[in-house]
Formats: sequence, C-alpha cells, structure tokens
Amino acid sequence: MATPVVTKTAWKLQEIVAHASNVSSLVLGKASGRLLATGGDDCRVNLWSINKPNCIMSLTGHTSPVESVRLNTPEELIVAGSQSGSIRVWDLEAAKKVVHSLKSQMLVVHKWSQWKEEALPHSCPLQGPEPSVLSPVLRTLMGHKANICSLDFHPYGEFVASGSQDTNIKLWDIRRKGCVFRYRGHSQAVRCLRFSPDGKWLASAADDHTVKLWDLTAGKMMSEFPGHTGPVNVVEFHPNEYLLASGSSDRTIRFWDLEKFQVVSCIEGEPGPVRSVLFNPDGCCLYSGCQDSLRVYGWEPERCFDVVLVNWGKVADLAICNDQLIGVAFSQSSVSSYVVDLTRVTRTGTVAPDPMQDSRPPAQQPPHPSAPLRRIYERPSATGSEPQRVKQNSESERRSPSSEDDRDERESRAEIQNAEDYNEIFQPKNSISRTPPRRSEPFPAPPEDDMATAKEAAKPSPATDVQFPVPKLEVLSRPPVVTSTPAPKAESPIIPATRNEPIGLKASDFLPAVKIPQQAELVDEDAMSQIRKGHDTMCVVLTSRHKNLDTVRAVWTTGDIKTSVDSAVAINDLSVVVDLLNIVNQKASLWKLDLCTTILPQIEKLLQSKYESYVQTGCTSLKLILQRFLPLITDILAAPPTVGVDISREERLHKCRVCYKQLRSISGLVKSKSGLSGRHGSAFRELHLLMASLD
Repeated sequence: MATPVVTKTAWKLQEIVAHASNVSSLVLGKASGRLLATGGDDCRVNLWSINKPNCIMSLTGHTSPVESVRLNTPEELIVAGSQSGSIRVWDLEAAKKVVHSLKSQMLVVHKWSQWKEEALPHSCPLQGPEPSVLSPVLRTLMGHKANICSLDFHPYGEFVASGSQDTNIKLWDIRRKGCVFRYRGHSQAVRCLRFSPDGKWLASAADDHTVKLWDLTAGKMMSEFPGHTGPVNVVEFHPNEYLLASGSSDRTIRFWDLEKFQVVSCIEGEPGPVRSVLFNPDGCCLYSGCQDSLRVYGWEPERCFDVVLVNWGKVADLAICNDQLIGVAFSQSSVSSYVVDLTRVTRTGTVAPDPMQDSRPPAQQPPHPSAPLRRIYERPSATGSEPQRVKQNSESERRSPSSEDDRDERESRAEIQNAEDYNEIFQPKNSISRTPPRRSEPFPAPPEDDMATAKEAAKPSPATDVQFPVPKLEVLSRPPVVTSTPAPKAESPIIPATRNEPIGLKASDFLPAVKIPQQAELVDEDAMSQIRKGHDTMCVVLTSRHKNLDTVRAVWTTGDIKTSVDSAVAINDLSVVVDLLNIVNQKASLWKLDLCTTILPQIEKLLQSKYESYVQTGCTSLKLILQRFLPLITDILAAPPTVGVDISREERLHKCRVCYKQLRSISGLVKSKSGLSGRHGSAFRELHLLMASLD
C-alpha cells in the first residue's frame, strides 16, 4: 500500500520585489484572499495576484510615499493615503474597459514611435503629446494636514473613513468627493479604523492608548475604552455579535462588549506588539499574527486554542479563504506571502499539546452553540436598497474639488502590467453565465519529508544583525514601468540594519572554481581555506571591540556617565559609541548639557555613516538633544549679560555656544538629507523641522 503524503500546516508561498524602493503599506482583499495591494516610497500603488510573479496593475498619482491602502469588500475600489495627507480612490471596475483595448493601444504607440523615427528628421521636433496608453481612473480627497495612518471602506454605502497623524477622523462621500463629517476626540495619531458589519458604527484605535466607538447617524462618540497601557494598533469587529477586539503595543488583546460597553476579557503575554488580528468567518475564534507564529484565541473565558509556528516575521495583514489563512509581511522592497491550513488548526476546545507537531490529523471541531451570547448585527437585505444615513457637515464646511485636484486626476494613471493575471483576478461584475461562478482553489501544501524537516522549517528567524547564508528562495521581480511621474531622488548606498547575508560574503567563495573528482582531498582543502579567509582578522576585530566595551563598562559602573562617554569617544571606534548611545537613549534623564558637547561631533559622524543602524542611532540622539536642550540653548544665548562675575553661568554659556556651533554644522547635513525618500528621509525631515530655529 502506498505511503500517504504528509503535508505542512504552514508554509511560505512566495517572495516578490514589490516596489523599486521600500514598501510602506499593504492590504489583502478579504473577499477573495487572492488580491494584494502594496504602497511604496516610490509613490505607487501596485496590485498583485497572490502566488503570481507579475504585477497586475500599477496606480500612479501620489507625489509622496503611500502610507496606507485599503480595498473595499467587493474588491472593486481601492483607496490610498499618502505622507502628505492626500487620499486617492481608484475604480478598478472602470479600469476593466482598458483591458480589451490594451493590445491595440500598445500597437498604436509602437507604430507612432516607429513612424516618428522614420518620417521625421532629428532636427524637426514633433509638436503635441504622444497617444496615451491608459486613461486615469482616480478621485482625490484633500483635507488632512499630516500622514494618513488608517483607512476603511463602508460595507454598504460609498463612504471612506480616514485617520491621520493630525488626530482627526474624517468621513468622505466618494460620489461628491467631499468630507461628510469630522470626528474629534483622539489626542495622538489614529492607527486603525473599522466600520461595524451593519455600517452604523465606526471604531478607532490610536497612539493615545484608547479605543473609541462612533455613531455615524448621530455624529458623536458612543463610548471610549481606555484599558490599554500602550498605543493601540488594530481593532476588529466580530462578524456577527456585538463584540470588538483590540490589539496594542502593550502586548495584550482586549475584547469589548458593545452592549454593556465594558471589557469582556484580556489576553496577556503576547510575544510582541499586536499588529494584526482577524476573527474566523463564523466568529468561533480570533487569530493573532504574532512574531513568527499564529495564535488562536477564545475570549469567554480567555484562552489560547492553538499556536502555529510560521516564519513570517512581523505579519502585516491576514485574510481567510477556502479554509486557509493567508498572511503577508514586508521588509524593505520585498513582500512575502504565507499560508496556514486551518483544517489542521484547533479553533475550539483546548490548546494543542505540541505546536511543532505539523503532521497531526485535521482538528475535529465541536459544534457551535445554536444561539449567540450577544445581540447580532442587523444587515440590510440588499446593498443598494437604502442609502446609509450619516451625520453630515453643513454645505459651507464641505470641501468641493478644486481645479488643482482635477489636474491631479488627469495626470494620474492606472497601468496594467499583466492583462492575463488581471482578467483572472477581476471578473466581470455583471456577467450572465449558465454555469456556477468559478471558485478559487486552495493553495496546495508542499509535502513534508519528515518531522525533523518540519521543525527546522518552522523555527523563527534569529533577530540578529548578521546571519549566515541560508538557501535563497527565488525572488520574483516585475518589469520596469514607464510613466510620467517623476522618479524619486537617488539615495546613497546604505547597508541595512537587518539583512539575510553578511556584507561581502558570497556562497561561491566557499567552493573551488573547478570541481575535479579525482582530487577530492584537494577540493576539501580549498574549501576550508576559503572558509578560513579573513577569519583571523575578524577575530582580532571582535576581540578589540570586546576589550573596548569592557573599558567603557568599568568606568560606567562608577556612575560617572560623562567620563564613560569621554572614554568611548577617546577609543575612536564608532561601533562602541553606537553601543553606548543605544543605552543612553533609553533614559532621557541621563542627558546633560556637558554630555551634548561631547556627543554632537560623534552624531555628525553617525549621520554620514553607510550603516543604517548607525544613522538611526544618530537620528534618535539628535532628536533627544533638540527636544530637551535647544530651547534652553537659544534662551541662554539670547539673554542679556549680567552684572558681576558668575562662574557657573559663564560655564553654562560656554557650553551653549559650543553646542550651538555644532548644531549649526549638523543643520546643513540634515537639510541636505531631508530630500531622501523612505524612513531615512522622514527622520531627517523631522529633524530639519526641529532645527528650523537655527536658521
């Protein structure tokens, strides 16, 4: 009898290069679980089909990095918010019309270019624009004054909610392109927004540690849930009952009763900040995407049903389709997708004894209770039967689209990269067919050779700065896209803080150039010599660094922070300075004015380093100095001279002059780097604003 093939519970689908620069946001289509939208620092929104290598469509129009993206429930509209506060909505249904004429239009452009080269001399410029391949499908919403941190589509009406770093929540009417209502109440950035399943409420989570519930009909806050002790990153409504879940950076998940407006239970002990949660479609459990694992929770009472180890790092979004949970994560310009087979996951009852046991049979699910514990949502019978009633601003407060917005819409483009994948994902909305609609098939699970291989594949990735090479997966990239959108400025090469391979180390260096079977012993010797190359030098470097850190630590134990910093600077090794600053930055009370005079020259060196970790540490230290000491320095320098001799004041004045001179020197460097894109550009722009008083 043939041996049955044992499959995995969780596996990696693929890894793609999603953007030319860093990925800043992404979202999965919840209806199909197959559509992925990514926003990048290159100001683009790209659409992908899960487990397909090519980009389906690229949407342009934003002029600053895309911070948040969201798809509506039927996956026909997509909204994207940028770092500048602008919001753009694309109609994917309208873009379908372009697919049928794509080939003919591309032929027109090809013949146009060919005729221009053959018929016109090079000295005769051609007047007028070239034929456009695709027309824009975009709506622009303006009104926020800072980054767009969160977005959500109304489940029935044509409304979009947006949350920003300016602490405001706005409700937009897509048809009229105007702000319907503004909700105020949070004191810090709004990180997540979710409409209730019946479309009557809106839940918001913010960095001020609170969750708020808003009534759309009355236009006011219904209740505030202040239980968290850290920024709240995500909220999610139960699909049926009046229940809300919230996840926070305090490593807890709280469940809130929306009838009694009180906490139901609290799950503590998460391995890290909670960034992504999702209820099962039938509401039997909650999935939490943790660091390198998926956890399955119940709430009455609070308990963990199962833990599945998945090597996905920090998962950014989750979706469920065909009894499979799809998770996506991003790092720099790459996006990875993972699948968890939910038929092999315990969703009710007791926790599984061994989360590493990937070869267990499918879990037997006990029947659900016939009646819910709470009131259930009353959904409208038809999507377009009755328009959603919401509280609206007066006509004078609504913002009508300006000519500048119309110009932006005309300049925006929807560029289809792969028509075949596009047709497969975006099916016609109003098609007539005598056969049942095509249903997407589950992703096939790869076979598992043995239990040891399963455990090895499920091990979480180490959180170290340098890792030994691992077998590389095939990275799928998309072809370059030609557009009229200006390209971002080129950045100087920076070595990332997190990378899969040590810098300058190649697997080919460990192998001989030519394999000679007759000289097996010689081949082994050659391989060992390649492995030992540079080993002694690295040992000397690490030994020297360890000795230097011991010297600084000996001074640190005496309690003299200034002397320990002076000793680290005297060693003339930036790595030691970075290690010391990473400790000092954690406690702002350790900073003194005389410490700034020593640290500022080192910060200038760190900001010019090619190592990302050095630049990050330098930016953090400089931000602390500017926030704590720049007002003091400017006040002391602007104060009139005193009569008589004051030794302490003269010393303080001298330190302020030294710091001011050094800050002026650093100000030019910060200004030159504030034009960069991505995380570094944002940090330098923030520092440039803090240093505005120096100009």
